[in-house]
This record gives sequence, C-alpha cells and structure tokens, in this order.
Amino acid sequence: MSTVTQTPTAPAGQSAASTPALHIAIFLALLAAGLLAPFMLYPVFVMKVLCFALFACAFNLLLGYGGLLSFGHAAYFGGASYVAAHAAKVWGVTPEVSLLLGVLAAAALGLVIGSLAIRRQGIYFAMITLAFAQMVYFFSIQAPFTGGEDGIQSVPRGDLFGLVSLHSDMSLYFFVLAITLGGILLIYRIIHSPFGQVLKAIRENEPRAISLGYRVNRYKLAVFVLSAALAGLAGATKSMVFQLASLTDVHWSMSGEVVLMTLIGGMGTVFGPIVGATVIVTMQNYLATFGAWVTVIQGVIFVLTVLLFREGFVGVISKWIKKPL
Repeated sequence: MSTVTQTPTAPAGQSAASTPALHIAIFLALLAAGLLAPFMLYPVFVMKVLCFALFACAFNLLLGYGGLLSFGHAAYFGGASYVAAHAAKVWGVTPEVSLLLGVLAAAALGLVIGSLAIRRQGIYFAMITLAFAQMVYFFSIQAPFTGGEDGIQSVPRGDLFGLVSLHSDMSLYFFVLAITLGGILLIYRIIHSPFGQVLKAIRENEPRAISLGYRVNRYKLAVFVLSAALAGLAGATKSMVFQLASLTDVHWSMSGEVVLMTLIGGMGTVFGPIVGATVIVTMQNYLATFGAWVTVIQGVIFVLTVLLFREGFVGVISKWIKKPL
C-alpha cells in the first residue's frame, strides 16, 4: 500500500508546484487583455464575449467537473435576465441589487429543477433539464411582466451603489470585466477546493464515491445550484449591457450554444470555455452577413473540433504542455 501511494508523489508535487504559477500568469494575461480590449475593440462586443465566457465557465463547472450534461441552462441565463431587467426598470433598484435578484432567482430555479433532475442519470437527466427549460420558455412568453415576444426593453443601467454612473459603455465595461473575472476566480476556487475534488471523484467513479461515504446527490445538487447561479449572473449582466431581456435568452438554442462553447474550448478545463465563448461570439458577430449560414459554419467547426481536437482547443494545448489548464 505504501508503495502505491508513494509512487506518484514526486511528479504530482512538481506539477502542483508549477501549475498554480502558470494559472496566475494566465489570469494576469486575461486581466491585461481585458483592460486593453475596450480601447482596441467595440466595448459592447467585448462585454458580450465576457458575459458568454462567464456563462460557459458556469456550464463547464456542471459538465466538465460534475459530469452532468444539462440541455436547459438557458432557463437560468434567461430567467435571471428577465428578473434583473424587471427589477431595474419597474422597481427602479440599483444595478448591484438587480444583479443579486437575478442570481437569487436563477439559484432558486436551479434548486427546484436540480432536485428533480438529479434523480436520473445520463440522457434522462439531460432530457429533464431540457423539458424544464422549455417550460420556462413558454412561461416567459405568457407571463405579463416579461413583455412576451417584445421582451423587456430600455432597461436602465443605473448608478452603481447610487454613486458611479454606468450609463456610458466604458464605465459599464469595467464593471462587467470585474464581474466576469470575479466569477471565473470563484469557479477556479470551487474546482480546486475539497468540494471540487469530490465532484471529480463522483464524475470519474460514482459507485466508488458512494462506497466511500459521500452523499453524492447532495454534491450534485450543490454544483447544479452553483452553476445555475453563475449562469444567472451572466444573464443578468447581459441584460444590463444590451438593456434588453428577450426570448432569445431562454430559447433552447441558447442552451445548445453554451454546450458548443464548452466543447470547442475544452470541457473540464479552467480556461477552455473562455476560448470557446470568444470563438463563437466572434463568429456570430463578424459572420453575421452570411445569415443562416453562420449556423452551418458553426456546425462545420464543431465537427472539425470533435475530429481533430477531441479535448477542445485548450484541452489539446494542455495535453501538449502536460499541465492542466
């Protein structure tokens, strides 16, 4: 027994010593890129990338580390978008309060749906999440406060803490950057906590995790709610950026897009979803002139990624340098 436990200790120690430094360097590079981006690119476009990067990272927490494939994450993204937009426009609350209400709504929705969905596994779990997401979509069409097909328009950005105006794109941009980097850092901390290690154990071998005494369903529900809350934070932030909450945010295609972002970037990697979100959003913006062909091009890229980069872009790079990214 002692031989088995001692054999991987040296390589693991070396990897553990060098990997955090690499991650810190990547985070600093992301921060530097984020600070420079609005001066070189259209700020609203970069804010859209940031929102979807956070959304993809939240989804990756559930799929990549929890091993749970959800086809209904648009419900939390769009649900929080509606709640935050309604709170800001109708109730007149400040931006931080509207974001908090959106996150709480997404977390509550995740708790209800997750507590039912985790009773099943595999494709049955995925179909249950899709079914509930469609219920949220049809509710959004019928509910009076959502504005139906018109959505909630002209959402005020307001003043942060009643002091800092977010009406200009540049001032709002740095607020969105702080939210996105803060959310990604939180996800990073969750992944590398004892809770995250148990999640990985459940993902790899659930029966063995049960035999070790872990209450697997509690861990699954916890990561489901965390993922839903962070997806809600991304959706609420997006409604503030575009001053709009619409049916697009809760449509099933939004759930498909976040799956695509995660797989292209690299499922089960920290930085992969950021790359995937950047690729997809950039394609949608700069290939918009092709109309419906954008989805065809996305499909081709997805097929090529599955065939040539089975671990995603970042997953393959991580494999090359033999360090987890």
